[in-house]
Amino acid sequence: MSRKPFTPKVITANALLEGDVVYLAPDGWTRDLAQAEVLTDEADADLRLIEASAQSDRVVGVYLADVTVEDGVPHPTHFREDFRATGPSNYAHGKQEHL
Repeated sequence: MSRKPFTPKVITANALLEGDVVYLAPDGWTRDLAQAEVLTDEADADLRLIEASAQSDRVVGVYLADVTVEDGVPHPTHFREDFRATGPSNYAHGKQEHL
């Protein structure tokens, strides 16, 4: 049985105290998807996911999300992740407050 090839991913979760969507960056957690660490190696992604999941004092719901990379910037490939990246749908709050 052939296995689906590994595609680029980022690690995402929700900040434990604020509930905001966060992404794992090389130097810690960020709320900006553009700063997220893009993982292209499956074994590395698995290890980073284990490390991120161990930070239960900071984040909850840790998982890998598929992305594409354009001009060095990750972009979600799924509607759910695109929605999470832009924040609440209420423009008076969160990431869309200044739109």
